[in-house]
Amino acid sequence: MPLTNGRYPSKNPQWLAAGQPFGTYRTNLERGLVVSDFAVLTTQVMQSTLVYLQAGDLVTNLTFKSGATAAVTPTNWWFALYSDDATPVLLAQSVDQTTAAWAANTAKTLALATPVSIPRSGMYSAAVMVKAGTTPSLLGAGTILGAVSGFVAGDLMLAQNSGASLAATAPSTITGGSAIGFVPRVVAT
Repeated sequence: MPLTNGRYPSKNPQWLAAGQPFGTYRTNLERGLVVSDFAVLTTQVMQSTLVYLQAGDLVTNLTFKSGATAAVTPTNWWFALYSDDATPVLLAQSVDQTTAAWAANTAKTLALATPVSIPRSGMYSAAVMVKAGTTPSLLGAGTILGAVSGFVAGDLMLAQNSGASLAATAPSTITGGSAIGFVPRVVAT
């Protein structure tokens, strides 16, 4: 028997609050859990966060939102989507935004160079990298570092920094990451 009217909502409240978008709409944090504005980006270092995607989703865009600090003199910045493999593999990257502005308190939605059809449900990684004199702060949830890295064996790292001296191109894999005490909110559409 299907689960209808069994004390389960007939509509997803988060989907309704997002304006009932058509197509894929996945996020790693509900908007109500976004309680922090953190200066967590390090110039030329990629930050990635987990986002659950379902088999069959078609991801064409990633959105991150800056906080009170804007990017100052950016020279490269982009978003990227990585696989759910043990060593995440680059699936697609946005075009490098080079010197385009990223103002304070601004959501940026960047199209992936190639839309990604998700082959299996799992935890994928959405990444952001900014090379700038001052990197923008990001909105998300501040947490204790130990919570981000996990409690028990097998827990996945919720957010991490990786890479160094990055510029126009995302690394082919995420390796050697270090946990950070902040989880930025990302929306995959």
